[in-house]
Amino acid sequence: MDIHKLVRENIRRLKPYSSARSEFRGEASVYLDANENPMNAPYNRYPDPLQEDLKAKIAKLKGVRPSQIMLGVGSDEPIDLVIRIFCEPRQDNIVAIEPTYGMYQVCADINHVEYRKALLNPDYTLDAERLLAAADGHTKVIFLCSPNNPSGNLLDRDAMRQVVKGFGGIVVIDEAYVDFSSEPSWLTELERYPNLIVLQTFSKAWGLASVRCGMAFAAEEITGYFNRVKYPYNLNLLTQQFVSEQLDRASQTQEWVACLLARRAELAAELALIPRVQKVYPSDANFLLVKVTDANALYEELVSRGIIVRNRNHISLCAGCLRITVGTEAENAALISALKD
Repeated sequence: MDIHKLVRENIRRLKPYSSARSEFRGEASVYLDANENPMNAPYNRYPDPLQEDLKAKIAKLKGVRPSQIMLGVGSDEPIDLVIRIFCEPRQDNIVAIEPTYGMYQVCADINHVEYRKALLNPDYTLDAERLLAAADGHTKVIFLCSPNNPSGNLLDRDAMRQVVKGFGGIVVIDEAYVDFSSEPSWLTELERYPNLIVLQTFSKAWGLASVRCGMAFAAEEITGYFNRVKYPYNLNLLTQQFVSEQLDRASQTQEWVACLLARRAELAAELALIPRVQKVYPSDANFLLVKVTDANALYEELVSRGIIVRNRNHISLCAGCLRITVGTEAENAALISALKD
């Protein structure tokens, strides 16, 4: 597959902004090239635009090459960049499963790109043929979220492979919740599929949602376009340093994940005993999709008690459902107590 043919013509021709820190790479004793204030080191200096030190640590952890990584402000930045790089406004379209993470459509709408929805089956499984049938000659990108949000389930790997192999454009697999699942990441498939982009984040398992650091993994041809189109200093020095420090505590993250998985099972079992709960859907994420009687009223009752869950009653295939994040032991107990009342 020639990735370059999928890229918008103006992006292929784009001459990227050349910052002072991209023109000179290395160490020096005197920096007089970037009009920086010479006081207040190290925060007076512009950060590494390509985050090379941080990428090297992530690459070692994830088993990929640093050149296969793009780091963004959460996963939302690479989602937006994918559409800006590959989709011509008012001409091309993207296809995504439904229900799923809402930011795909928001980014499509912002970029004036048609967004097509392919419904999952009622049990939230993927129908690959239905998804591919929604695409046409102007479909440039397909989004798959697995484990999916808000349903919480992993999509069938064989069905996903059918999409990746059968589609002639870019396939984005969003793995924001992969650390909570039992299946391996699609990072192991990067070398096999040049049209594959895998998204991951530090917001969930790593507990760094406020730090805003997301990862996109892809072939060098794709990450090269990411680096040309993104703003040069998208990740500040504080974020790069803090995330790097957290990577040295990977064992702590594994302990958190194990704890949350145990609490997820406990919470699901307790919710199943509540009279107003009709169904607790299986989850491979750090949340549960729960079908209840009168979701809107129950949501408001919980709000009145200071307990905030996510009302998904208005989402396709999620009528009557609330999405409940697995919290601390005390938070989960407060939720169960309120539901029993």
